[in-house]
Amino acid sequence: MATLIRTTFVKILSPAQGGKIAVCGLIQNRSIMGKALRESLPPPPPKPAPFDYVNKDYTWIRSLFDRTTHRFDENTKVIIVEGPVAASKTEFAKCLAADLGMKHYPEANMDIHYIRPNGCDLRMFDSQIPEDTRTFDHVDFNRNPNHRLAGNFQIMMYTARYQQYIDALAHLLNTGQGVVLERSPYSDFVFLEAMFHQKYISKGVRSVYYELRNNTIEELMRPHLVIYLDVPVPKVMEAIKCRNLEHEVNGKALTPEFLTEVERQYKTKYLRDISTHAELLVYDWSGGGEVEVVVEDIERLNFEQYTEREEPKMKDWRIPREAEWADQRKLYTNSKHYLMNLFGIPRLDVPELITSAEDAYAREQVIYGHPEFEFMEGYTKKESGLFTKNKIPKYYEYV
Repeated sequence: MATLIRTTFVKILSPAQGGKIAVCGLIQNRSIMGKALRESLPPPPPKPAPFDYVNKDYTWIRSLFDRTTHRFDENTKVIIVEGPVAASKTEFAKCLAADLGMKHYPEANMDIHYIRPNGCDLRMFDSQIPEDTRTFDHVDFNRNPNHRLAGNFQIMMYTARYQQYIDALAHLLNTGQGVVLERSPYSDFVFLEAMFHQKYISKGVRSVYYELRNNTIEELMRPHLVIYLDVPVPKVMEAIKCRNLEHEVNGKALTPEFLTEVERQYKTKYLRDISTHAELLVYDWSGGGEVEVVVEDIERLNFEQYTEREEPKMKDWRIPREAEWADQRKLYTNSKHYLMNLFGIPRLDVPELITSAEDAYAREQVIYGHPEFEFMEGYTKKESGLFTKNKIPKYYEYV
């Protein structure tokens, strides 16, 4: 059984040192409720139906009649599951979301960038385009972490996590349903720093990454709860061998040194910093654990005890007026394009992040010469004008 590890900032105790101690031991008046507790209580009053944010804008007129907080309940929360590679985060996050009645978001990956709205995967063009313009995902990184495109890969991974987090906030604010994500843009720097430490990327890439991060991260609302599944590096290496993915087992990236640096960045920087804004539960997950035990610990947390104006914890969620909630909801529902445009910082001083005009042109010729890309999404050969355009969802991915 997993052990809940006591933390001050990010003090990690061995399983032999402690029992199960919640980070916040106070019993709250209105806490997150697991399935068993919800079923033991009378059914709550009905809430408004979820707003169809995928196909509709949340406008100012709508905000006068469709109040955001009317859909909220105890479980309208953002929960992030963190941990090293092969720590069973996906299985745990799925089970946790199911027990809490929340929406599960699998870990963001490069499919967000490479699989287009028409279903085509840009990886199919790699053999036809210049090397510097080819796709590069986690499989490629594991096999060749010193590749010229490794830095661009990590920046694109941050962008993918950022997009997914916007989607999660839009879902929460429009439906009232809480969300469980695997990793987040807040922890992405852990891998960037480990890559830099192992000399997989240059100082210039690191500089661009933090410039982009500093220009974008403050636009988001921090999570309510972070759950860290702690697995020591030797156990992580065993788990990697056990799941036997060729690009991990035979790759060059997931060395003990790289995984040790990931662990160090998590424990000395990320967990310490995020614990000032969110509740934090750290578990010894060396031998796995039971979701029901974690749910019981979550139910003991008091998310509403932080009421002081200057208290940093839960500050992003202490919004006093309904109009301000509506503004946040409009931002994440209607203005994803605005948030993604914040990544448009021109940096021409890092060669590995630059593609030559000739290579870029050659890539465009190949991709947009393919029949599937002859027309913009939503159009077909027979549809040449606005009035015959197919109806497509408003809420699509920006790349």
